[in-house]
Amino acid sequence: MNKVATQRQSRPLLTDLAGLLDTFPTFAALRPLFDTRAIRVEDELHDDVYEIRAELPGVDPDEDIEVTVCDGRLTITAERARPSENCGRAEFTYGSLTRTLVLPDGADQDDVNATYDRGILTVSVPLADEHRMEKHIEVVEIVSIDEDDLHADADSDHDDANEESADQHISSEQG
Repeated sequence: MNKVATQRQSRPLLTDLAGLLDTFPTFAALRPLFDTRAIRVEDELHDDVYEIRAELPGVDPDEDIEVTVCDGRLTITAERARPSENCGRAEFTYGSLTRTLVLPDGADQDDVNATYDRGILTVSVPLADEHRMEKHIEVVEIVSIDEDDLHADADSDHDDANEESADQHISSEQG
């Protein structure tokens, strides 16, 4: 049986494109499409907290996971070591893994908490009261007055004043 050596080509162009996307918050969510070493995440915005869940099975949270916050961005970095024994085909991602997310407005970067349970890293970032997601805004109706209506009202007021004056004049003559 012939053995064929295969060499995996790196994808520097795709990796560079993924890094470029991180600089634009709108496109940061597209990064996993271009970067095979991105950590898969779910994020959810509650009333008072932004929560990120990251899939990180097979890593030691004390040694292999780092969570940092800087300039409104949260970065999760992890290191997953390849097992020393040859296990045949490997589709798992090994090596350094990273994911950067843009934090929402009002995120309290000084009060970030992270927990790790059964391969899932959960990061919670509290939101300031004034930046909570849902605000009820009172709708005020603006009533516009046409100039014709304004003149008609003024004429009507003028006529009413003349009638009152005439009534007072007649009353005083009768009295």
